[in-house]
Amino acid sequence: MADPRRLLTVACVTLATALSLVPGAASASPASHERLTITSVSNPRPDLVSGGQVLIRVVPSGSSGSHRVTVTANGHDVTAALRREPDGSLLGTAGGLRDGANTIEARQSGARATLRVVNHPITGPVFSGRQQLPFYCETQAFGLPAAGQPYCSAPTQVTYQYRTTAGTYAPLADPSARPADLATATVDGTKVPYVVRVERGTIDRAVYEIAALYDGAAPSPTTPDRSWNGRLVYTFGGGCNAGYHQGRSTGGVLNDLFLGQGYAVASSTLNVLDNNCSPIISAEAAMMVKEHFAETYGPVAHTIGWGGSGGAIQQYDIAESYPGIVDGIIPGVSFPDPLTTLGPVTDCRLLDRFFAGAGAAFTDAQKKAIAGFNDFTTCPSWDQTFASRATATDSCDTAIPVSARWNAVTNPSGVRCNADEQFANQLGRDRRTAFVRSTLDNTGVQYGLAALKAHAITPAQFTALNTAIGGLDYTGRPVAARTEADPKALAAAYANDIVNSAAQGLRQTPIIDQRTDLDLAGPGNDIHTTEWSFVMRQRLLRSNGTAANQVIIESDTSPAQVAAAAAYELDAMDRWLTAIDADHSGRDLRHKVLTDRPADLADGCYLSATDRIREPLTYPSGGRCGARYPVASDTRMVAGEPLAMNAMKCALTPLDFRDYPVTFTADEQRRLRATFRTGVCDYDRHPTGWRKPTGTWLSYR
Repeated sequence: MADPRRLLTVACVTLATALSLVPGAASASPASHERLTITSVSNPRPDLVSGGQVLIRVVPSGSSGSHRVTVTANGHDVTAALRREPDGSLLGTAGGLRDGANTIEARQSGARATLRVVNHPITGPVFSGRQQLPFYCETQAFGLPAAGQPYCSAPTQVTYQYRTTAGTYAPLADPSARPADLATATVDGTKVPYVVRVERGTIDRAVYEIAALYDGAAPSPTTPDRSWNGRLVYTFGGGCNAGYHQGRSTGGVLNDLFLGQGYAVASSTLNVLDNNCSPIISAEAAMMVKEHFAETYGPVAHTIGWGGSGGAIQQYDIAESYPGIVDGIIPGVSFPDPLTTLGPVTDCRLLDRFFAGAGAAFTDAQKKAIAGFNDFTTCPSWDQTFASRATATDSCDTAIPVSARWNAVTNPSGVRCNADEQFANQLGRDRRTAFVRSTLDNTGVQYGLAALKAHAITPAQFTALNTAIGGLDYTGRPVAARTEADPKALAAAYANDIVNSAAQGLRQTPIIDQRTDLDLAGPGNDIHTTEWSFVMRQRLLRSNGTAANQVIIESDTSPAQVAAAAAYELDAMDRWLTAIDADHSGRDLRHKVLTDRPADLADGCYLSATDRIREPLTYPSGGRCGARYPVASDTRMVAGEPLAMNAMKCALTPLDFRDYPVTFTADEQRRLRATFRTGVCDYDRHPTGWRKPTGTWLSYR
C-alpha cells in the first residue's frame, strides 16, 4: 500500500500556474495575460483526469489573440475541437488521452505552453486506492443492462422526463413533444419548457445520474444549453455501511427546487454513504462525475453540495480533505464524520443492553441523564438502525449473497460488513483478525459522569453502570472488557483527517448547516440530534479561530418550513458563491468567503414558514431559537468529553476519588479501580494518537 500521507503532486502548467480552485477562475480574460496559457477546466487537478479526455481552455497571448493558435494532444492536432469564446479564449475537449501521462501543447507565434495531464480509467480508482472485491453490480435497478464484476460497467443511457402542471415528473419518449400538461421552469427570469434530460451510466464502478433542463439540442461544452443556469448541485445520500456493492440509489437528481430554477443536478451510487461509508471514495466519485458533467455541458460557475445525515458527512469531509469538488455546502441534519459518530452509536448499544439487564431498575429520567439526549429513545433508535455497522455481518446489504459473507468457522475470508471496511486503504488491517484496524474505544470513559455530579444517579448506580457496561470485540459482539482502539488506526485517522479537524479545506468553504430539528420527532426519538451541528462549529473555532463561514439555520419538520428553509438556503448559498466568483480583490479565498457572505444570511431559525428570525445560535442553547429548538448532549459529552468531540481514544489519568462530589464506599472504590485500572479520561490533554492532518488531496494508490 502506498504511503497514505503522500500528497499528490499538482501537474504543472508551463508559463502559467495551475487552475485556481477559486470558483470562476477558469474564465480568465486574455486581456490580463501577457503569455500563452493552457489550463484544465473539467478538472482543476490535471493529474487526476479520467475517461480519456479533458476540457481545456487556451488563452492566447496579447489582448487580441489574433495570431493563430494550434493545440495538440500527444502530438495529434486537436485545434478543431476548440471554439473561440466571447472573451477570446479557446475552449474545447482534448480527447484520445492514454492512461498515464499525456502532454497537451498550445503554440502561437513561436510561443509554447504545455499542460501535463495524467489520465486514469473511467472505472477508477484515481486516488482512493485499491477497490473492494467482490463488488456486486446493481445496474438493472436504474434500467441499465446487467453488468459484471469487478467494474460493473454499463452503456450510458439518456431518457427524458417532464414536469407536469400537477407537480409530478412523467416520462417523455419524444423530447420535442409538448404535452398539454407540460409545466414551465423559470431560469434567470425567463420561462422555459420544463423538459429534463436524464443521463445514466457508470463511472468509478458506480451508477451516476445527471439531470438538467433540455432546450432541444444535444448538450455541448462549447454551446451550453440555454436553459441551464451554469451552476451544478451535487447531491449526497445518507446512511453508513460497508460497501461491496454498487448501490440501488443515488443522492437523487429529479428535484424541482433545483431543476425548476435551471440548476443541473448530479450524483452517483457511491455518493450514498449507505452504499459506501468512505468520504474518500465519495470524493473520488464526485470528482469524476463532475468532470464528466463539465465535458458534456461546459464550465461550471460553482458547485453546491446538498444532502442530509450521511450526505452531510460527505459534504463536510469532502470540503475538508478534497477542496474544490464542491464550492459551497448545505449539509442537513449533519454529523462531522463516520468515526466520531460511531462512538455514541455503539455506546447506545451497550447502554440498551445494560438497561435491559443489570440496569433494569434505572428510571427513564436517569437513563436520559446518562445518555445526554433530549429523550432517551434516541439510544434505542441508534441501536436499532446503525449499531449493526460495528458488527461483522449484521448490516450486510441484500446484494451480498449470504454464502459470500464472513463466518469465523465456515468462511473466514468472506465479506465483512463492518463499516470500517471502507477505510481499509487508510487504516490498514489487523494481521491477527484480518478486520480493518479500528478507532473505536471506550477505555476510561466514565458513563453517566454528569448525571452523578448532578446527583441524578447514586454512587452505587454509577459504579454498577461503569463496571458492567463493557465494550465490543472486533466482530462487534458485546463483551465484558472495554473496547480498545488500534494505535496505528488512531494515528492514521488523525493524520489523514478522517476525524474531521475542520483545519484544512473547511476553513475556506461557505457552509449553511441545515438543521431540521428532529430531536423530539415522531413516536420514537430520532438519531439526528442537534448538538452535532455545534460539534462541527466548535472544531472550526478551535482550528481557525472563527466559524464565521458556517451558518446554522433551524426549522421544524413541517413540509412548509422544510420547503421554505431549503429554498432560502439554496438562494443564499448561490448568492454567496456568486459574490465570491465576482470578487477580484486579490484577497485569498478564505477572506473572500468571510467577507462576501450575504448580509441577510446569519444564524437563526424558522418559527413558521414565513417567519425566519436571525439570532446567534449557541451551545448550550439560548434565545428564542433555543427555546423553540433546545439543544441537548450525547453519551460522550455527558461523560466529560468537550463539545469538539475529537477524542477517538482519550488520554488517561489515574482515578482519584477526590475529584467527585460524592462519597463512594470501599467496595465501590475497589470495583471502580478494577474497571479503570489504566485510568479515566483526561480531556484536558490531546487524545491518544492525535496529530495534525498531513494535508489535502491525499492519494492512497
